[in-house]
Amino acid sequence: MQQCSHCGDSCENSKIKSEEHLFCCNGCKTVFELLNNNGLCDYYDNEENPGIKIKNVYTEKFDILDELGTKKNFILFENQEFTKAKFLLPQIHCSSCIWLLEHLKKLDQRIIGSEVNFQKKSILITFENSTSLKEVALLLTSIGYEPRLDQNDEKSNQEGKKLIYKIGVAGFCFGNIMLFAFPVYLGL
Repeated sequence: MQQCSHCGDSCENSKIKSEEHLFCCNGCKTVFELLNNNGLCDYYDNEENPGIKIKNVYTEKFDILDELGTKKNFILFENQEFTKAKFLLPQIHCSSCIWLLEHLKKLDQRIIGSEVNFQKKSILITFENSTSLKEVALLLTSIGYEPRLDQNDEKSNQEGKKLIYKIGVAGFCFGNIMLFAFPVYLGL
């Protein structure tokens, strides 16, 4: 059984080739060629088949990243020269993902640097202002790491924890008041 050189899926009926490599789809071939052309094929040394299969992506959904109100949810710092933005990438699953994402500057010269937080499945990207937030999101998507556009997860988790603490304190106080009022209910 022949396997895709990028993602490891079966390639029995596929005729998509690049050099001596066989691919299951054009998405895998595109990512492989992108990595190969930029000298990043060391990515494949980290695991046997570390690639993520790319699904059909609708680039129109990233148009929202051009709106000022939405940009504020992703941009952590911005000055006249560069911008720092944070994206959630739920597709991060192994050391190959981290390696590839931390070498984004080799794929696009306008990216200054990138840091991956594996536990939070997020990436902090520093890029020149000559590129837009949408272009960065499209670059991530082109290599198989489509960013989540709903960045409110961390805020809602913190608010949920605060609410649980408030309910716990209220329950504790209610229980204590009931214990003090217990003799009144018994007529003692």
